Amino acid sequence: MKYAYVEIRGFQFLAQEGQTLEVPKLDAQEGEEILLKSVLYVRDGDRTKVGNPYVPEAYVKARVLETFKQPKVLVFKYKRRKNYRRKKGHRQEATRIQVLEIHSGKA
Repeated sequence: MKYAYVEIRGFQFLAQEGQTLEVPKLDAQEGEEILLKSVLYVRDGDRTKVGNPYVPEAYVKARVLETFKQPKVLVFKYKRRKNYRRKKGHRQEATRIQVLEIHSGKA
């Protein structure tokens, strides 16, 4: 089983080949293939590589499936007995990617 931990825009994700991930919005078009070079850890069967902070020459190849907005998060603030109420909504943009290949770098 081959998997890797990848850093994308400050967040860490566990990537396995064939898996679909929802990550923060990336500047890439739908259908475009991207290389994620910030690989922190790679496991390939019984071989393990840990980066310091990144594994040299390791990358994850992925295809951008779509860019979308996540469900709305409501923020409601109030102060009791003061007639103060504020309601706001926020929808974060995200990108759905499919992991195609994990390359573990040099041996």
